[in-house]
Amino acid sequence: MTTADDTRSRILAAARELFAERGYAATSLADIAAAVGLTKTAVAYHFHPKDRLAAELLSPAADDMLQLLGTDHANRADFVEALVSFAVRYRSVIRLFMEDLSADDSVSPGSKRETVRTFRDEIHAKLVGDDPGPDVRLKSWALLGALLWGVVKTMDLPEEQVRTVLLESCRAF
Repeated sequence: MTTADDTRSRILAAARELFAERGYAATSLADIAAAVGLTKTAVAYHFHPKDRLAAELLSPAADDMLQLLGTDHANRADFVEALVSFAVRYRSVIRLFMEDLSADDSVSPGSKRETVRTFRDEIHAKLVGDDPGPDVRLKSWALLGALLWGVVKTMDLPEEQVRTVLLESCRAF
């Protein structure tokens, strides 16, 4: 017998995979329903509107991001390594951030975009440290851009390969 929790888990797994493959905006509740063998109405019963799916998928990543930001790393290199590992582990969620939830800085207080912007700014602050010069600021933004787009545009590659290459690249910054 299938329980509501099993159904929710199957829906979330299908949504994660389809969002990673197609993007959030290009994935409908009907697409997710078809992937798990349910009706659109059954999916909507568990997750309506579709934003609830995104919120549920983002929650574990947000918790781990808070832990990452709350950890005192011995040095910048240790933080970069932890950041790369986080980015690779949550690359399907980061695609959701990058393509559907981020963008400009004009956001409503309490919105998902504001949360993403806050995490982005805190990561940058950890990278640059106190009183960074223009070169350090620029290199840190370049590192974040390379890292985020690197995980988003390599969804077809194995995680360990992505992690290894990105870590090597990010250490060069």
